[in-house]
Order: sequence, then C-alpha cells, then structure tokens
Amino acid sequence: MSELIIERAQAPLRRQRRLCLPPLGASLALGFLFALLLAALLPQLFTRIDPLAIVPREAFQAPSWAHWLGTDQSGRDIFARIIHGARQSLLIGVAATALSMTIAISLGLLGGLGGARIDRSVGWLLEVLFAFPSLVLALLFVAVFGSGIGPLIIATGLGGAPGYARMVRGQVLAVRNSGYIEAARALGHPTSRIVLRQLLPNAMRPLLVTLTMGVGQAIVWASALSFLGLGARPPAPEWGTMLSMGRDFIANAWWLTFFPGLFIVLTTLATTVTGRYLQQRLEGRLP
Repeated sequence: MSELIIERAQAPLRRQRRLCLPPLGASLALGFLFALLLAALLPQLFTRIDPLAIVPREAFQAPSWAHWLGTDQSGRDIFARIIHGARQSLLIGVAATALSMTIAISLGLLGGLGGARIDRSVGWLLEVLFAFPSLVLALLFVAVFGSGIGPLIIATGLGGAPGYARMVRGQVLAVRNSGYIEAARALGHPTSRIVLRQLLPNAMRPLLVTLTMGVGQAIVWASALSFLGLGARPPAPEWGTMLSMGRDFIANAWWLTFFPGLFIVLTTLATTVTGRYLQQRLEGRLP
C-alpha cells in the first residue's frame, strides 16, 4: 500500500522530468521576453495608435479604458509608446551586448593564445579600462561623439567589453590545455580549425548565461544615458527618453515615469531569471 502511494506521488515528477518543464519563474520570464520580442517585431498586434501622434486636448490623462497607461504632456498614448519603444530598447541591448562580446572575444583570444608578452599587454589594457567605471566610460564616449542610437550602442558596448574580455580570457586559458585540444593538435588540425571548432565553442558555453543577463544590463545603461539626455532624441519612443521627458511632471502625472521604469525593471528581471535558469540547466542542477 505504501509503495502504491509513493508511486502515485512521484508520477507528476516523472512527467515533469520527461517534459523538461521550466519552473514557474522561468516560464513567466520567458513568456514576458517572448511578448517583448513580438512587440518589437510586430507592434501593430498590440496597438494601432501612432506613438508620435500629438493630441493636445488629451494631454495628462490618467490611465483609463481609452488610454490604458495614460497620456503624456502632448497627448501621446503611453502604452503605444512603450510597445513601439520595445524595438529600440531591445535593439540597443542586443546590439550593445554583441559589440561587447565581439571586442571581448578578440581581446580574450589574443591574450589567451598570443604568448606571455601579449597576454601581459592585454591584461594591462584591461586593467586600464577597469580603472574607469563602465558607465563613466560610456558617458565619456557619448559626450565626445554626440547623442543618438548609434553612439548609444557603441558607448554601452564599450562600457561592458572589459568585463566580458576578462571572462573570455580566463575561459580560453582554462580550455586551451584540455585533452581534446591536445588531441586535435596531435592529429595535425590547423590552428584556425581548432580555435573555431573546439576552443571557442567550449570556452563560450559558460558565458551564455552572462550574455543573457548582459542584455538587461545594457538596456539599463542605455536607459540611464537617455535619461541624462545623451541617448535617443525626443520624442523617440525609447524607455529612457520617456523617463527623461516625464521627470518634470512626476508630482502631478506619476504614470509618465512609472510605466517606462516598470518595463525596464521587468525586462532586466526577466533576462536575469532566464540567465539563472540557463545556468542551472547547463550545470545539471535541474531535474
């Protein structure tokens, strides 16, 4: 009788293992990111309102059935601006992370495979870059080259590159003396093939989690620069720019800053939870 009870209690766990269902938090995070990606690609599925349409008579309307998240000082619909702003925010986050990783892979491979002297030079360069806080480095770049989406992506990407480069260098140093690398060398495989097909994929696998979280961090940094007036130019529907435009009315129209800030927080939280879930999957800590 007791064996039958235990068997029935373990049946749902076996089904979950067979289906590989993610936990509730990871499921919600993945669902939110999927909806955000859908909004970035097809915003007309969520709203038909023009995010730049000015309607002065509807300015400063609180959230209602007509305008779910309210309107701003020019009568523009906040919900439509957030939906259309998902494209710019995700573009900035993904492009900046890709730029950071491109620079990091170049420096990491150069330091990990280039010999002791080159490795010391790369290490010295990374120490110099680490002497400047990442956000300060991004601020310096935007202040010199001007505001806009392009400089914002480059500034955010440069700010995150040193941290990724140090991790890539450490992974390359750990993988380059592995048994399968030595076996590939013994078989006479060219160095380029060993790097592209053996060393780089195995060195990058642990960094997938960091890359997932890095997208959310890049969105936060880009929003901070836009909030300071160094990012996307108004009236662009970018979340940081919306925060900057609504801060002067925060006492009387709280929704102008609350909802863009909420989506920034939720996006960062979703990428972090997804990254943690991927980390647990890669380390085999999930059923």
